[in-house]
Amino acid sequence: MFTPNDLQQLASKGISKETVEKQIQYFREGFPWAELVRPATVGDGILRFDDAQISELENYYEKNRHGLDILKFVPASGAASRMFKHLYEFREQYDGSEDALAKLESDRGLQSVYTFIHRIRDFAFSEQLENIFHQKGTSIDKVLEKKDYNLLISCVLEPWGLNYGNLPKGLILFHKYPEGPRTSIEEHLVEGAQHARKNNDEARIHFTVSPEHKEKFEELITRKAPFYEKKLDVHFRIEYSIQKSSTDTIAVDLNNQPFRNKDGSLLFRPGGHGALLENLNELEGEIVFIKNIDNIIGDRLRSETIKYKKVIGGLLLKIRNRVDDFLLHLEHTAVDNELLNEVEKFASETLFIYLPDEYKNMSNHAKAAWWKDKLDRPVRVCGMVKNIGEPGGGPFLVKNQSGEISLQIVESSQINLNDPKQKAIMAQSTHFNPVDLVCSLTDYKGRRFHLPNYVDPSTGFISIKSKDDRDLKALEHPGLWNGAMAKWLTVFVETPLITFNPVKTINDLLRPEHQ
Repeated sequence: MFTPNDLQQLASKGISKETVEKQIQYFREGFPWAELVRPATVGDGILRFDDAQISELENYYEKNRHGLDILKFVPASGAASRMFKHLYEFREQYDGSEDALAKLESDRGLQSVYTFIHRIRDFAFSEQLENIFHQKGTSIDKVLEKKDYNLLISCVLEPWGLNYGNLPKGLILFHKYPEGPRTSIEEHLVEGAQHARKNNDEARIHFTVSPEHKEKFEELITRKAPFYEKKLDVHFRIEYSIQKSSTDTIAVDLNNQPFRNKDGSLLFRPGGHGALLENLNELEGEIVFIKNIDNIIGDRLRSETIKYKKVIGGLLLKIRNRVDDFLLHLEHTAVDNELLNEVEKFASETLFIYLPDEYKNMSNHAKAAWWKDKLDRPVRVCGMVKNIGEPGGGPFLVKNQSGEISLQIVESSQINLNDPKQKAIMAQSTHFNPVDLVCSLTDYKGRRFHLPNYVDPSTGFISIKSKDDRDLKALEHPGLWNGAMAKWLTVFVETPLITFNPVKTINDLLRPEHQ
């Protein structure tokens, strides 16, 4: 299947022949569907706290975070081009005719091009846009008066203008402020300073970036960080990493044969956000908050977000301390029924760990060994918001191929919607995954977990793409918060909807939460 040139290409990317052969096997055999048992709901897989409990967890986090190596991890390498999909489509079709104008006028919904055009001054980048037009001897008003909407859109997207069609989301201006607009990167600096700083007032923030944009990230943060350090009385420790070439996955044609470029070389594609597990695995840090680059809000509404960051952080520390205490007792003391009962109760009520049928017939020694294996794992606490119809993953109790039931975040693409029972379980789901989680990455002896050991490799994704006008199949690794964390200890917590404000399209910045 592979030529000497192919093997040389694999070696240059740090990918073994066996890895590629395994990926091709996944293309041929497919990934098994997730087996949903039931949705995780409040009281059955999702914790909900009252005001007193929220306050107690906030305080617990503040008192116990000192001395911990805390990190905010922000996946930020994704291109923003998908944000502008409807603008690209409009520009290709709009010819300025009466029919085209009538069609534009007919749709005035939030996500419409009409709304983008007529609310252009409500975007945080409008002043920069005006400056570019001014240099060209015109203005936004004149462009709108002439109904030269393609020029307006091109100034947003093209290199001669803002170049937003070629930039990552992190470099796009999101919010207006009296002192000037902020990019989403800057908003993450501000947020991180308020929940992820250590007792020496250092806030450590790690961005995963694409190699072609790393210099732009560095330039922006070098220029902006001093302002926020002074404003927030904090010192930032900013780190970057790039998605590894060795995590790319091979593409195949529709016959599951390696897809080749015009020059005969193998086509590899980025392996999705699950590939970032390798980046996370190499980072120092005990406690890591993870949040997507586009899910960020401005100062006006930030207080609830910070509160719940501390809530899930406090809960994580409590759970980690309890688990560590159990593991120390299981290792160093005589294991009696009282200890086992305590472990069983906590694991059942908090971690939703189910005992196998054979457990009751085990000796205490065997039970202790079983619990050591189940509890000695990374821990994650994930915020969950009520489902208001957003696409994406949700919290479920899932049975794996070994018959074990556990809490998992499952994407809709992992569910067999042709199975009436599975479709019905999905329809009963009440909550949505906003990708707002905090993780503990060290064991009860302070050693780093090797995160690839806790991945479920059978939870990848296959999709149909195209290149050079030819269809192909692409493979993504198990998602970072899906299969890549499948074997972690998992806790779901209900958080308010205000903590979830993603910017999937450019017009999302016109929502009240971003204004």
